[in-house]
Amino acid sequence: MDKKVTDIIAYLTWIGLIIAFVAGDKEASKFHLNQSLVIWLAGIVCSMIFIVPILGWLVGFVGWIFLVVCWFIGLIGAIQGTEKPIPLLGSIQLLK
Repeated sequence: MDKKVTDIIAYLTWIGLIIAFVAGDKEASKFHLNQSLVIWLAGIVCSMIFIVPILGWLVGFVGWIFLVVCWFIGLIGAIQGTEKPIPLLGSIQLLK
């Protein structure tokens, strides 16, 4: 897969992220692979926050809305071929 296809597939699902990481152009797409991984891991954290009644539900719901917006920003950036970091989470580097 070329860079643009790898970038877009990385955002589609967590399975897409794994496929993009294994079969895609890892070196060229490292930015979008990292952004997608951070979004998915933050989603797992938001899911765990939902366990706490009332306050956890509110924080988790707001967190999910934020992550959906970040996901759209990342996906649009991948489609356009730009490397614009997502808000707040964009500076986290998990893949080196």
